[in-house]
Amino acid sequence: MNDFNQLAALCHGKHIYIQTHNFPDPDAIASAFGLQRLLAQHEIPSTLCYDGRIDKLSASKMLEAFQIQMFPYEQLRPDMAEEDYVICVDAQKHSGNITDFVGDEVACIDHHPIFVPIEYRYQDIRPTGACATIIAQYYKQLPCLPDRHTATALLYGLKMDTLQFTRGVTELDIEMFAFLFPLCDQEMLARLERNNMEFNDLKAYGAAIESIEVYDKVGISNVPFPCPDALIAILSDFILALQEVEVAVVFSKREDGIKFSVRSEDPAVHAGHLVRDALHGYGDGGGHAEMAGGMIRKEKECLLGRYPKDTIRDSFLRVLS
Repeated sequence: MNDFNQLAALCHGKHIYIQTHNFPDPDAIASAFGLQRLLAQHEIPSTLCYDGRIDKLSASKMLEAFQIQMFPYEQLRPDMAEEDYVICVDAQKHSGNITDFVGDEVACIDHHPIFVPIEYRYQDIRPTGACATIIAQYYKQLPCLPDRHTATALLYGLKMDTLQFTRGVTELDIEMFAFLFPLCDQEMLARLERNNMEFNDLKAYGAAIESIEVYDKVGISNVPFPCPDALIAILSDFILALQEVEVAVVFSKREDGIKFSVRSEDPAVHAGHLVRDALHGYGDGGGHAEMAGGMIRKEKECLLGRYPKDTIRDSFLRVLS
């Protein structure tokens, strides 16, 4: 495990850009926010940034609740230079879900498997249920406790990314929960966890239910209209909750292509490997054993042939067989 003091020494005297993946969720936001507060304690200024959209209600509520400022890349691009330092948080360079900014990606803090080996000047990539767990451990090992907002944000990100401690949980996640819980604002945490669905989401739920097909504990569902990344992920969790399903595949047709979310409760099926292999030749994907995502870009959709839904279904079932 790396020492945060190494990262602080690397960043000393610099203004840092902390970059999340393109569609920041609560774990990405919490991790970036927690790191920003920690760097500030070492008198290192930083800016939180992303390229894409804040398309999840829980993420928007979180930004508002903690008054977190995150800037889209298009606002920062005119001022960012090649020599500016960028820290990738909850994402890795060239992983497919993060834009390559003008700045220099000198560091990476992430809990996903390594997609493309990169030589960072500082690297802390290890399997945990949430990236927020890694940031929380930095605080625990330093003589500086997180303030109430930071502790609450980190705990919220941890709970959301582990699906309330039911997915991908490690001993370190449990340890960091015990560390953060006495420090957090429990009333604020409860408010954040309530009412995270919008009325328009019901249409996507309806489409997912109507289209679901189950093949020997594999549930495949198609939403024939655009859905945000976060909603597609929620739908795959929803499909996985069915008693008859141990592997869930949900995909949505969008302007930029076809987006996939995969979940697995079957120890013999690695979700990241499944989506990577099923989309081979059409697109790309990857992720954890329990949860993963993928994308077929618009220009590659023609490779799916006349019946794209059937081609997608057959590709996943072929890999699973």
